[in-house]
Order: sequence, then structure tokens, then C-alpha cells
Amino acid sequence: MASPRFLESIREPRRRRNALVATPFALIAAVTVVDIIAPPDVHLGPFLVAAPALAASFTGPRMTAFVGVVAVLAQSMVAVSRTSLNDLNHTYQIIALVLISVFVTFFAHLRVRNERAVTQLRSVAEAAQRVVLRPLPARSGPLRISSVYLAAEAEAQIGGDLYAAARTMGGTRLIIGDVRGKGLAAIGEAASVLGAFHALSRQRWPLPDLVAHLETSIAPDPDDTDTAYAGTDGDEDEEDDPDLAESFVTAAVLDIPDDAAEIRLVSCGHPPPLLLRAGEVIPLDVRTPAPPLGLARLVITEHTAETFGFEAGDTLLLYTDGVIESRDRSGRFYPLRERAASRFGTGPEALLESLCADLLHHAGGRLGDDAALVAIERLPRSG
Repeated sequence: MASPRFLESIREPRRRRNALVATPFALIAAVTVVDIIAPPDVHLGPFLVAAPALAASFTGPRMTAFVGVVAVLAQSMVAVSRTSLNDLNHTYQIIALVLISVFVTFFAHLRVRNERAVTQLRSVAEAAQRVVLRPLPARSGPLRISSVYLAAEAEAQIGGDLYAAARTMGGTRLIIGDVRGKGLAAIGEAASVLGAFHALSRQRWPLPDLVAHLETSIAPDPDDTDTAYAGTDGDEDEEDDPDLAESFVTAAVLDIPDDAAEIRLVSCGHPPPLLLRAGEVIPLDVRTPAPPLGLARLVITEHTAETFGFEAGDTLLLYTDGVIESRDRSGRFYPLRERAASRFGTGPEALLESLCADLLHHAGGRLGDDAALVAIERLPRSG
């Protein structure tokens, strides 16, 4: 049996909708009564056009047309009460009301059609998010994990930012990254990176070898002249789609063993993770960063994993550049390090909730780029 709170949550939107639908009819009734009793030189009939126009803003074409018909009938009743239907003034008012009602009914039809398209887009985006960005586990060995994704596009749920976690023998591997570009191409590239990461994490590669294989798996095939060398035989191809020749992914790939208080990190051009320890925020800057994934073919690259301490009670914060490059109205970047330090000790989930609310407030409610955050806390050993 449904709970009273659940039933009330269903009834409340219905009450609001009924109240909105009643508004145009209340307006028609008020204008009609006042127009009938008003002096002969006062004509309020033109105000009746507001009723179907108002209905078109929140209801469908059928209800809008019905409101228009009621408004026309009300105007006719006013004409009969004051003079007659053949009165030239009232005749023109009725004709104008009919034309406007037809126009706003068509507008309501277009609005409903667009709303259906947006709803379908949202459902597709949500499905893509569930497929591409699998939810991170709340627990992985001695780690407590939380993640959040904020899409810059109003109707999208996912873009080019990515994160994933994979359980390995005796540890947890994670990746966070940012695909160059936006739109469907960025989503496809993100899906490719995440698929390769999950597949390679099942094998017992050392972290540098895993990143090297990850680079190989997503880099363009040098023998494929249609993609890797787009524009070589004709500059117009590269101008039409420069992403074909310049696609890359910044990424940070981490290995966190269960039995050692440390992090092994390979950074491929990605912003440094932040280590929160006892109220202090420590950027994990690597000495030898690798190029972004997809660009290593252009230089001689040897991936190196660097080790940092990660003790019980520490929290690791991973993020994409959409966070730190978010600006306020005065053009100032979001001060992630300072804001994270003031929220240390609240746990991964509460930390991200607080940071996201603060980030959106800083950006005025809308981000200029997709943003992803992952918080990882190492729990004390039990027993």
C-alpha cells in the first residue's frame, strides 16, 4: 500500500496543475462580469485575449482551443448584453479573438512538441550516462568513494568528462579524465577510454604498462588515413572537422593498494589530485607528467608511476578542469583548494555535495564546461 507521503507527492502537482487551468477561466469570468456592468463607453472585451494566451503557456493545444472558444462565447454574451452581435465594435473584437485563439493554439502545439523532444533528449542522455559512466562503488576495499558529474549543457547529463574505478587483486584502480571537445564526439571518445580502462584493468599490468596500453587502444591508427591523417591529402577535410586530427584525453590514472598507505599515480596532462590531510590540502604534482592520451604518438614517451602517501583518514579529491576553470561574474576562477580545505572531515559524499553547491553558486548557477569530482577516503583498518 502506498504511503500517505507518496500519495501526497502525487496530489500536490495535480493541485497546482488544476489551479493553473482554472486561472484563464477565472479571468474570462471576471472580465465578462465587469464588462457587462461597466458604463457604455468602457469596453473590456480586448482583455479576453489574455485567457487563451495564458493557457498556451502551460497547457496543450486542446485546452488552449477550449479556452479560446469559451472566451469567444463570453465576448458574444457581452455583445448581446450591451448592444447586439451585429454591433461593428463587438464584431471586430470577436473576429480578433478568434484569430488570436487560433494563433496561440498553434503556439501551444509547437511548445508541447518541443517539450516532448526535450524529454526524449533527457531520457537518451540519462541512458547514455548509465551506460558510459557506470556508478562508482561506495566501498572498494578500505576505500570509501563518492562521485558527481555536472554537465554544462542544460539538457545533457553527460559530456566529455569521465571517471571509473576497477577492483584488482589487492587494490583499486581509478581513472579520471577530460576529453577535448564537446557533444556526441566527446561522449563517444569518453566511452572508448572507459571501455579500454575496464578491459585492461582486469589484466595484471603494472600501472605504467596499463597506461601505455590505454594510449595504444585509443590512439588513432597511423595506417588509417581517414582519421589519423585527416587533411593530409586535402586541407578542407581538416578544416571541416579539426577534432579528427587533434583528439586527445587528459587523464590521471591511480593505483591504490589495500595493504600499503600509498597512491601510485600516472598523470597524462591532467590537473593534480588534491590530498586532504588534517585540514591541509596537498597537490599531488608529478615530476614527470606524460602527454595526454592520444598525443603520446607524437613524442617519445615513457610512462612513470610516482608514489605518494595515502594514510587512514586521508581524503583524495580528483577533479576535471571544468571545476577549477569555472569563473564568477568578476572572472575569478573557482578556488578549489581553499574551499576543499574548509570542508575537510565531512566524508566523501558530504564533501562533494558541499563543493558542488558552492561551485554552482560561484558560477552563477551554470557552468561553462562539464565538471566531474571524485572523493576517496581511506578508512582505518578494522581490528
